Amino acid sequence: MANNVLLNSIDHKDVKVVTERSQKYGDNVWYSLTFPAEFRSVQAYYPIFFNKDANTGQFFAVALFGFQDQENLFLTDNSWEAPYLPLSIARQPFLIGLQKTNEDGEDKEQRVLHIDMDHPRVNQEHGKALFLEFGGNTPYLDTVADMLEAIHHGIVDSKIFIDLLIEHELLETFTLDLELNDNSKHQMVGFYTINEEKLSELNTETLAKLHARGYLQAIYMAIASQSNIRGLLNRKNRKLGL
Repeated sequence: MANNVLLNSIDHKDVKVVTERSQKYGDNVWYSLTFPAEFRSVQAYYPIFFNKDANTGQFFAVALFGFQDQENLFLTDNSWEAPYLPLSIARQPFLIGLQKTNEDGEDKEQRVLHIDMDHPRVNQEHGKALFLEFGGNTPYLDTVADMLEAIHHGIVDSKIFIDLLIEHELLETFTLDLELNDNSKHQMVGFYTINEEKLSELNTETLAKLHARGYLQAIYMAIASQSNIRGLLNRKNRKLGL
């Protein structure tokens, strides 16, 4: 159970965060949230697909790290074998919270930095310090704040992106058939990808609209990222000794 609290330099002056990667820190996840502004970095290493929240029905983009729950094929004992770490992974154990304020009699909400004090990365002995000895943020904490701001805007932008994909019927379900080196066969279901046939049928006006927002590039980045499935499969064969 998360214990999210508002971060401050008094209560948390001695808090440190472990930044190395390991299963014991919760990195054994098989996908993570991503968004169009991050696609260029993500597609170089990970397949990008889309998932659907079973409770809300909302679609969201994901970077894929494995083929089944709790399988992260990029994870070793204490490292992550890819040069780019998706922001939704890198930001842990921090998150954005909302704080109500009153300015000139008007109620407003502002984004503030929270930390999960029960996260296994959080301690007071080793890791990256959050605050300088005499106050002020460390460069690490400033980097985290920038990441969270990028994630916030990325999620807002992603909602517009996904709505346009749905409007133009550009999402379709797919089944990924996998065959390992020992000839065992597996299937991955429940994800969505870009419908390339529908994409090819879009008129010039729609393509221009998508291009102007940067979404046409994001679409092609998502399509191109599927070439990483082969690399992911090779990782799985190596981990199984096949």
